[in-house]
Amino acid sequence: MDMNEIKEIFFQECEEQLAELESGLLKLNDGDRDPETVNAVFRAVHSIKGGAGAFGLDDLVAFAHVFETTLDCVRSNKLEPTQDVLKVMLKSADVLADLTNAARDGGSVDESRSRSLVKELEALANGELLSPSALAEAPAPKGAAKPVAKAVPAAAAPTVKPTDDSGFQPVPFSFDDFGGEGGADSGMPAYEVIFKPRYELYSKGNDATLLLRDLSRLGEMTIYCNTDDLPGLEELDPEGAYFFWNVTIKTDKGEDAIRTVFEFAEWDCELTVKPVEEARADATSNDELPMVPVPFDLSILDESGATEEVSAANARAEETAAAVAAAETASNVTQMASAAARVEKKESAAAAAAAASAAAQNNAAAGAGQTIRVDLDRVDRLINLVGELVINQAMLSQSVIENDTTGTSSINMGLEELQQLTREIQDSVMAIRAQPVKPVFQRMSRIVREIADMTGKSIRLITEGENTEVDKTVIDKLAEPLTHMIRNAVDHGIETPEKRAAAGKNTEGTVRLTAKHRSGRILIELADDGAGINREKVRQKAIDNDLIPADSNLSDEEIDNLIFLPGFSTADKISDISGRGVGMDVVKRSIQALGGRINITSKPGHGSVFTMSLPLTLAVLDGMVVTVAGQTLVVPLTAIVETLQPEAAAIHSFGANHRLISIRNSFCPLVDVGRILNFRATQANPVEGVALLVESEGGGQRALMVDAIQGQRQVVIKSLEANYTHVPGIAAATILGDGRVALILDVDAVVGASRGQSLKAEMSLAAVG
Repeated sequence: MDMNEIKEIFFQECEEQLAELESGLLKLNDGDRDPETVNAVFRAVHSIKGGAGAFGLDDLVAFAHVFETTLDCVRSNKLEPTQDVLKVMLKSADVLADLTNAARDGGSVDESRSRSLVKELEALANGELLSPSALAEAPAPKGAAKPVAKAVPAAAAPTVKPTDDSGFQPVPFSFDDFGGEGGADSGMPAYEVIFKPRYELYSKGNDATLLLRDLSRLGEMTIYCNTDDLPGLEELDPEGAYFFWNVTIKTDKGEDAIRTVFEFAEWDCELTVKPVEEARADATSNDELPMVPVPFDLSILDESGATEEVSAANARAEETAAAVAAAETASNVTQMASAAARVEKKESAAAAAAAASAAAQNNAAAGAGQTIRVDLDRVDRLINLVGELVINQAMLSQSVIENDTTGTSSINMGLEELQQLTREIQDSVMAIRAQPVKPVFQRMSRIVREIADMTGKSIRLITEGENTEVDKTVIDKLAEPLTHMIRNAVDHGIETPEKRAAAGKNTEGTVRLTAKHRSGRILIELADDGAGINREKVRQKAIDNDLIPADSNLSDEEIDNLIFLPGFSTADKISDISGRGVGMDVVKRSIQALGGRINITSKPGHGSVFTMSLPLTLAVLDGMVVTVAGQTLVVPLTAIVETLQPEAAAIHSFGANHRLISIRNSFCPLVDVGRILNFRATQANPVEGVALLVESEGGGQRALMVDAIQGQRQVVIKSLEANYTHVPGIAAATILGDGRVALILDVDAVVGASRGQSLKAEMSLAAVG
């Protein structure tokens, strides 16, 4: 695996961490004060910073460091996560995401915005909140934003004068926060920790003081900073690591808890953790040997008899040296034996601990689900192959049916088993692509915040059903229409705080985004409690823009749908948010391209609800194959309520060209599909056909009139727009078992046409888009 692949994995993990970060901040914003939520937010930023440091992404590391420092103040209860504080942190999460995207794609970020947020984060970490004027005066950074020096509000330190001409000033630093002042239980286990960072620890954006602060939370501790390795100023390497710390801590959490504090930095430091008794024993055994007294006679310095005395002295010195050497050898042997015994004891304990740890990991792995990362192209290839498998299975079944009149052969039994296996494979493959809509919903939170700031409105986004799963292809194409709808709701739907207060509403507007499954489809609703659609203004705007005749008589539903026309906008002036009339038109075309529909429900003064109905997958569907005027169509099974054979007594004429069918003492409009699609010029006799009772997304039921039902099948969806062009009343196409192409009916479009809506008009609107 090369560096580019590793870097790509890092950015993929960043997306997950950013999602976790925003999710945690939103929980805090909603009043959640669970310490684990705060820790999860902190870990997300810390992980991003650590990985960015490994790849040399200095801008990302610098901003993440400032952000992490402020979060640590929240984690240590030094800073209360109020609404104002969380507002700054949510904006910081947005900038962190921008910096991550810029590092991956090579773009740039708004330096003034990031500079302003750095000042705000620093102020929060110092127990302050900068005013807007102070933020505007913030100096421009030279490249990356500088990390914050202080993480916790502290009393002002006395001014220290420079110690030399170069202007060097020693910085007073207090470790009072690392340990308690009160006496600890004398029976509590004590450990000696030696923490020696390497330069890699600092190059990755880690901070030794934060690690030591986390360590202090385990119990009472004393700490000593060792500066013996600090060189002179001329030999000092600015990127070097010269300090290390000796810590004695009393805690009942155990050695594992101490090592857990340093788990993010274990590869970038030298860490020793021992019980105090063992550490002291090691220190004693490593002391220098006691001095051995050597007899010395000062008379040898006399000139008389010097030669004899010197010789005797030399002989005595050799004997003494031999004795000293023997003593040293004996002492060394004793030391080695003692050390070997300690090593053997440690290895036995380590082996037992490793075995217990491995067993715990195996149990955890057995209980937790495992995931792998798979390239999306491989999944798409697999889905295409499954689609071809479904088609070939249908063709094989069709051939056997045509050549086997008995229907009891072993081949038929094998085909039935093949059909079941094919269905299971298809369901399993589609489940691989199914993903929750949570990532898309979380992206909308930022859009709401930004538009609310631009418009001066106070708006709260509430999301429901975030874990509702849908095909990834649908999710990827949801972002654009949802973005336009959110912008429309915030800019046009929600009133200003003054207008809301005058109307007796809460000054804070609410936008609710909901996802849920219904009848094999996914429904996404976007509701706001704003002013609703001003239908008179919408109608007048459409007349002024020559979109409708001045004398047109439109229903409320038809007026509401005017906002989807290309070039339509009710904004009085063009702004960065709206006014160009392209937003809602894009929404409708995007939803239609996904095979979905969008409906509007609006009540003046109370708000609007936009409902999108989308298929769960764009690959396959269960459908009923029918015949209409010699043409083969597929009706989605999810739209069919029941099928029935009409009787002459149940058919009632209504007006010149309309008919009703009586179903259990209620009347339902009867729709001739062949007439609607212009397959035939006259209406067919209902008694000679079959009625499919369907329910459209717009509400209400219709009985679709077809000539005959061929059967129920699972078909592979093939896009007509991608391979041919948009066909009114037709959602897509498929390949049948005999190789023929069948059209998949757009039930909602056919029902809409039965109400007087023109299929050609719909096609022309799509063509304009």
